[in-house]
Amino acid sequence: MVQKLDYLKETPSQTAGPYVHIGLAPGAAGFDIYERELGWDIAGPNAKGERIRIEGLVIDGTGSPVKDVMLEAWQANADGIYPHPEQAGETEEGFKGWGRVITNFDTGEWGFDTIKPGQAMGRNGQLMAPHISLWIVARGINVGLNTRLYFDDEAEANATDPVLNVIELENRRATLIAKREMRDDVPVYRFDITLQGDNETVFFDI
Repeated sequence: MVQKLDYLKETPSQTAGPYVHIGLAPGAAGFDIYERELGWDIAGPNAKGERIRIEGLVIDGTGSPVKDVMLEAWQANADGIYPHPEQAGETEEGFKGWGRVITNFDTGEWGFDTIKPGQAMGRNGQLMAPHISLWIVARGINVGLNTRLYFDDEAEANATDPVLNVIELENRRATLIAKREMRDDVPVYRFDITLQGDNETVFFDI
């Protein structure tokens, strides 16, 4: 006997609203809930390699900064190893390789401190250029956006990176390159993310 199934209607979807900060970054929303919030310390005190800072804006289609964005970062250590059980090799004690930050509610600026990652092994045994993977969510974004941050002082590695080379147009590849400057003897990489328009950042469907 074949039974007729009653299918439920699809639950309405919605974009990330104002409560995303209360749940995922309560300190920034003014709630002193945790002794230490999850995701603020990416590298830990024992990580070797160059200490760097990443900063930027998320810019909408009108050229204005978006001020309620949450970003998550995922990276390898200086040896190109991720803190994952399937990775060969070990990472330093305290190295999480993952972090979460939100934009400043007044300026839209975001930033985090970490170490510069090394070249990690990608698919088919191909080395990838040093990079940090970013996931972006905000009000008005239905599905989180995935992109990558590469470094402008790694030109040789960037030239052979298997992901960058999938992008045919040079000006599109440039949207993934962070620019280095020195500030108080600390390397700072600037990486602005553009959601729409002529300089729209390359996003990946993963």
